[in-house]
Amino acid sequence: MTEEEFLRTYDASVFPRPNVAVDTAIFSVREGALYVLTVKRTNHPFKDMWSLVGGYVDLQNDIDIEATAKRKLEEKTGVKTPYLEQFETIGNNTRDPRGWAVTVVYFALIDSSNIQLMAGNGASDIKWSLVKDGKVADKLAFDHDEILRRCIERLRSKVLYTTLPAHLMPGEFTLGELQNVYEVILNKELDHKSFRRRIIGAGILEETEKTRHTAKKPAKLYKLKDAHTHFFIRNIEGAS
Repeated sequence: MTEEEFLRTYDASVFPRPNVAVDTAIFSVREGALYVLTVKRTNHPFKDMWSLVGGYVDLQNDIDIEATAKRKLEEKTGVKTPYLEQFETIGNNTRDPRGWAVTVVYFALIDSSNIQLMAGNGASDIKWSLVKDGKVADKLAFDHDEILRRCIERLRSKVLYTTLPAHLMPGEFTLGELQNVYEVILNKELDHKSFRRRIIGAGILEETEKTRHTAKKPAKLYKLKDAHTHFFIRNIEGAS
């Protein structure tokens, strides 16, 4: 028998398959604090509880796991994000009462200032939930409390040596506004001169001809040169 003949007659149901899904922690900085997007479930299990954004893989239409993450994000929230990072894969027989389940965890960063949230399929409500001490006020469905905690740890770790927070910025911003986003995520203050030197030296920003008036003096407005994340050789000073 050739491989082609074998595949034509192969029965995929011979081996049991776990439920496979994606879950995404979508972060934004709002009103000087870190928030994560949560949705209210309409179906059992954990009906009427809040959860991270997620759902099952569509075996017929999703070309890969990232396509699933982007699809579920848009279906349930109406949100599209230019940045998604795959964080970890979790699989066991306890995280979902329906049976053995695998989830691929992503986290995303978006500027939420001009986004109109829209609760979609499988969600009766949607909101930005304040992150405090590594968690939100609501008890989350499944193992999403633990997933959120781990995503926050990963986010803070990566912010120490990358320009990742730039994905949270609007089209134009001041260096002070960018520094504030770093400080909110890291939950600590950074040295102004060191931060400015590090960001300007990275060559990721393009200076515009505009300024924004602040409490002290007019501040130059910048924009990102491209959507790529820059990696620093060393951690940002004063944040490790």
